[in-house]
Amino acid sequence: MTIASGRINAAAEQLWVAQCDRAPIAPLTVAYPGLDIAGAYAIQQVNLRRRLTAGAVLRGRKIGLTSEPMQTLLGVNEPDFGFILDDMVISADSVAVERFCAPRVEPEVAFLLRSPLRGPNVGVDDVWTATEAVATALEIVDSRIADWKLTLPDTVADNASSGAVVLGDWVPFTEEMDLPHAAATLELNGEQIGTGNGSAVMGDPAAAVAWLANALAEYGTELEAGQFVMSGSFTSAAFVTRGDVAVATISGLGTASLAFE
Repeated sequence: MTIASGRINAAAEQLWVAQCDRAPIAPLTVAYPGLDIAGAYAIQQVNLRRRLTAGAVLRGRKIGLTSEPMQTLLGVNEPDFGFILDDMVISADSVAVERFCAPRVEPEVAFLLRSPLRGPNVGVDDVWTATEAVATALEIVDSRIADWKLTLPDTVADNASSGAVVLGDWVPFTEEMDLPHAAATLELNGEQIGTGNGSAVMGDPAAAVAWLANALAEYGTELEAGQFVMSGSFTSAAFVTRGDVAVATISGLGTASLAFE
């Protein structure tokens, strides 16, 4: 059972105010007990339309909860997805920690598409055919839900707990790349705090991108040429605070880093 359209708009407004004020709210599933995944994606779309109408540009998509560590962390058993806008892509070396509510960081691979992907029936081979380049990405995940006390509908409604992203250098895709066996490390203030392999991301990060293309098809949407896709974390996510410096490294792809001020 989903919730009525008026309540969808009201829930979207609550999340929007929470983001603007950096003031997390109680889980939406408490205020709206009938909220299901379909309703949660409808809430997400309300805020996407709000941002696009205000002039933001859709740069790509993110996939969340693709690895067992992240699913365990939030107590869910399936992936989700959200949007990435131009003002969510950080090109500076540092960011004010006050920009976020309760930020965490995680390492993943970003896929830059040269051609569109539209489901259903998109497979890994289709993803590689459509991929122009890949890059190490440091994703900053954030939650407008207080204390990260989430169910799957809560995080879906909250744009899959998106915050921002830092992209490393784009590396042209070649058939020799073996992302399932690529190794990632996450460092915080020079200390290694997490490691993982690409196989943690649905067996292959490209499989996660295929999943997304097929999931978006159910909403009449495709992944467009020129967009990039954050394919999911190799590790669990680590909290960051003012003064921290986070570095994501993926073998063969390089690093992405960010200081929090």
